[in-house]
Amino acid sequence: MGRYIIRRLLISIPVFFGITILSFLIMNMAPGNPVDMLINPNIPKEMLDLKKELLGLNDPLYVQYVKWLSGLLKGELGYSFSSFASVSQLIGERIGPTLLLASSSLMIGVVIAIPIGVISAVKQNSNLDYLLTGLSFLGISIPPFFFGLGLIYIVGIQLNWLPTGGMTTLGGTGGIGDILAHLILPVMVLGVTIAGKKVRYVRASMLEVLQQDYLRTARAKGINEFMVTNKHALRNALIPIITIVGTEIPLLLGGSIIIEQIFQWPGIGQLTMEALLSRDYPTLMGLNIVAACIVLTTNLLTDILYALVDPRMKYS
Repeated sequence: MGRYIIRRLLISIPVFFGITILSFLIMNMAPGNPVDMLINPNIPKEMLDLKKELLGLNDPLYVQYVKWLSGLLKGELGYSFSSFASVSQLIGERIGPTLLLASSSLMIGVVIAIPIGVISAVKQNSNLDYLLTGLSFLGISIPPFFFGLGLIYIVGIQLNWLPTGGMTTLGGTGGIGDILAHLILPVMVLGVTIAGKKVRYVRASMLEVLQQDYLRTARAKGINEFMVTNKHALRNALIPIITIVGTEIPLLLGGSIIIEQIFQWPGIGQLTMEALLSRDYPTLMGLNIVAACIVLTTNLLTDILYALVDPRMKYS
């Protein structure tokens, strides 16, 4: 296992730098530059040209990339073109709320999806199975932004049960209870979306395992159905489920951009939109670095979980 992890880390290094090159090229292929956002009748062209020179935007792309990469190797992500704050500081302030939102949503989605998928598989082709499958398709079909706006209108405005935006109440103490109250609605949106997609995979994986010979043998030995289903079948059905959950994490970070905008959640999703609108290249590159690290780390952890869940799987 140790040698396998080392090999994966070594392979991740060129992949990581490949991601940075592609991200830098794609970002600079877009027409315009950050200085174009400053154009107004009161700014002379000479001042704009001087600004481009100071920001290094007149340098060839490979020179800009080498400068940025040398800073990265020193542990520096540069400074924002729009706020002139350290990119590391900006991301550090925003990544905590996003990880809180994403991890809570993933946990809720998985906790909902696994028991529903197991029940649906055990009760295959029953009315309960049709009902649960229909609900899962409903969770997939409703666009998250529409679901979020609906919850804001009904739960937040009409019923006035929960706050509809931000992470804490303006002027409040910002305690754990206040944060949890603001977290409920965005987590409901993302959690339901995740659960809707995962129920089908759990159901399909369980149906495949439930047909195996060793489960019939376990039943013949007198083991009760609850133990057969939840101890023997579910554990062996977890490997494909782990794969799907592992691939969900990068998608969840991307999907949280929309949810963070709707609920005004102060995470990296909001920071990404601000950087895109202002063409803030250093901030966008810093966000891409964070996303790449999360994806590569998630893939490695997924492989490690395979061996923990299934002792038959060995890495050399």
